[in-house]
Amino acid sequence: MTMATLQSRKRMERIGKACAHLLLVGAGVFFLAPLLWMLSTSLKPVEQTMAVPPQWLPHPFQWGNYGEAVRYIDFFRYTANSLIVCSLSVVGTLVSSSLAAYGFSRIEWKGRDAFFWVTVSTMMVPFPILMVPLYGLFRELHWIGSLKPLWVPAFFGSAFNIFLLRQFFLGIPKEINEAAQIDGCPEWRIWASLILPLSKPALSVVALFQFIYNWNDFLGPLLFLTRQKDFTLALGLQFFQSQNGGTQWHLLMAASVLASLPILALFAFAQRTFIRGIAMSGLKD
Repeated sequence: MTMATLQSRKRMERIGKACAHLLLVGAGVFFLAPLLWMLSTSLKPVEQTMAVPPQWLPHPFQWGNYGEAVRYIDFFRYTANSLIVCSLSVVGTLVSSSLAAYGFSRIEWKGRDAFFWVTVSTMMVPFPILMVPLYGLFRELHWIGSLKPLWVPAFFGSAFNIFLLRQFFLGIPKEINEAAQIDGCPEWRIWASLILPLSKPALSVVALFQFIYNWNDFLGPLLFLTRQKDFTLALGLQFFQSQNGGTQWHLLMAASVLASLPILALFAFAQRTFIRGIAMSGLKD
């Protein structure tokens, strides 16, 4: 191979990398555009929110929109309700899903694999199909109008989270269980003292997914909550949008930016562990 051919190949590789980077930057800008528009609108005077043509840069910047948005709705109460639901749901999901995943991956019992795939198949059942029977069940329990229907089901496991944790547990050497059993360690202690500490990346992924799901959930609170003081943040923002006969878009976007901050901060804080957990949770069988 001649020197000219090598230089030509290197030139083509550089061009290919440059095109790939440009494509990724373009895709990033495309997906960031709604977030940037929300941020821009949150800082605009009200008359600029519906201007034609659209105005990206506010003039002047209205930083007071954030304080006004917090005062306009019961923002801190809605946030507290969302945090209660999210925290309890995360705890319930981690405990129940990890227990089920441990049983599916580390304990031998008849029909285990068949029952596991039946569990996984429940992911194909959409929530709207379950709304009526769930509402009837919670009504009989006198839970309608409280936060319980939003977090209690998390203590009964989630098919996707069970699947994710099972795949991770399969990658942990079984010799750990065997050595612990020889020392007389019961299964629940192996799960709590050995498996869970080794599974922090996967557990962080499950916790993050569950937190984001409950934080953004709108249909569940709309279905089960009846009093304004119990609204979660997602439902409270919708109520904020529809009250007083019109939408104050600059205040709504300011409240939406504030509602997005916990998710962005959580992902930024747990990004490394999150990516590690996704990478290590392979599709083993």
